[in-house]
Amino acid sequence: MSGGVLLAFLVLAGAAAYAQTLTGFAFGLITMGGVGLTGLLSLPDAAMIVSVLTLVNATQMLMKGWRDVAWREFVIVMAASIPMLFVGYWLLEWLAGTRADLLRLILGLVIIVSSLQLARKLEPLAKQSSDGSFLFFGAIAGVMGGMFSTAGPPLVYHFYRQPMPLVKIRETLVTVFALNAVFRIGLVIASGDLPAASTLSGLLAIPAIMGATYAARRWPPPISPATMRRIVFVLLFLSGLSLGAPAVIHLLGALR
Repeated sequence: MSGGVLLAFLVLAGAAAYAQTLTGFAFGLITMGGVGLTGLLSLPDAAMIVSVLTLVNATQMLMKGWRDVAWREFVIVMAASIPMLFVGYWLLEWLAGTRADLLRLILGLVIIVSSLQLARKLEPLAKQSSDGSFLFFGAIAGVMGGMFSTAGPPLVYHFYRQPMPLVKIRETLVTVFALNAVFRIGLVIASGDLPAASTLSGLLAIPAIMGATYAARRWPPPISPATMRRIVFVLLFLSGLSLGAPAVIHLLGALR
């Protein structure tokens, strides 16, 4: 990774960590969307780096917030998420090797749907959802985490509709992301698919992640959470369109 590429990745990762600390998710989406748009890294290599950086960001957040985790819901989600993470990882390897445009299209659609979810104001339910629903959304999150290290959107949608304190929701989500990252990193190591040494220089983003996380907690921006969500929505939506549109054009051209 050249100096210019590394610097761009550091800025991207820092911005993503800042947004995640304020919103509870979006680190993987922003980072993967930026990588997909700029071509800084291959998507499989980027997903590996994002897993490590997600773990760093989550660990820093949980040093003070672990007491607020909803442990029962966490266990239910992970029971479905971990097995499906293996399925998502297999899909990534298959598509990256034979259908790169389809992989970029899927990532673009994931980002667009996630951004639209951000634009909605989720009203809490009158009573908590069933255990089966936590298993269902955990399974979807596992597939997305295995493919792109972006397990957030389905879980954010489900958890933010629960009649639970916001701090409990945020810390539970971060804990899910952390454990998913641990399993995904282990899967990459076990598969022998570690990125090249030059690509691993992206781990130098760890200080940027830690600095951005601290800054977001210590000096949050003078804007409302709703405004912050709208900013993230616009950025994600535009990046999803930019990723998906060229892939669609290329795929349609190949069918002619």
